[in-house]
Amino acid sequence: MKRYESIGELLIDYRAFNNLSQTDFADLLKVDTRTIQRWERGQTLVKSEKEEEIVVKTLLPYQLVRNLNAAVVIPTFYDFRIRKYSLSEISNETPDALWFKRELASKNKNIRTIDFSFDKKYLVKYFEFQKEVPNSILKAIEKGIKLLPELNLIITDDSGYYSGHSIVLPIKQSTFLKMKNKELREDELTENDVVSNHTQEPQVFYNYEISVDCNTNLYYMVREFLSFFKNLKSKYIYGGYVFRYDTYKMNEQVGLNVVWEEEPRLDKSGIEIFPRFYEGTFEEYLKE
Repeated sequence: MKRYESIGELLIDYRAFNNLSQTDFADLLKVDTRTIQRWERGQTLVKSEKEEEIVVKTLLPYQLVRNLNAAVVIPTFYDFRIRKYSLSEISNETPDALWFKRELASKNKNIRTIDFSFDKKYLVKYFEFQKEVPNSILKAIEKGIKLLPELNLIITDDSGYYSGHSIVLPIKQSTFLKMKNKELREDELTENDVVSNHTQEPQVFYNYEISVDCNTNLYYMVREFLSFFKNLKSKYIYGGYVFRYDTYKMNEQVGLNVVWEEEPRLDKSGIEIFPRFYEGTFEEYLKE
């Protein structure tokens, strides 16, 4: 993560990460180029109405923008690769898995089931930072939300701005085996691969994506997962194709095993990723 001490510094890096000129960025926010230049040079702060537009258009965390767009700045760390912020170096790293078990009963009022018609624009914008998402995948996600609303979630901050999501698809055992054996890629999934888990045993839960903007929200999202699986009485398999470097240790701590891994490569944004395919259950981890 990089420590930011001004809103201008953050906006410069946002443009560089997304390969945007000052003119491109100005068009996105419906301001003139000179306004972008003043923000980036620290000559003026962003007005409140444009601050909100920056959050909506860029998906930068609201708290990050607020911390830096202030007369008295709160220096904040941020990593564009995983879209995550923190207030100190100590809290940068993904926590040990035991951290999630300490207050499993705690809930967050800002977590809700994904409303696909309303949330689609945010999800697609997020996906497109890292990978192409064919329409067939979107249809599979929409079906998965209807069949498994408990694990297809959006989390917002206290102001109502998007802070993260989880997408887990109930898929056929045959589909999971094809993916496990590298006979089917994730981007080849269709709505026909998504089924009601009540029709098969073991049930299969495919982690399409989990992403949140800070460790606190990660805790609340993982808490929803663990509570669901703690109460699940039937046999199941949980797995997924994971490329974020910051979750490897935690995946192994909660009982997921690496089936295969690929050589590091660059994603759509030119960021190095480390693809791995995991499977397992949380049974041992959740034992008292």
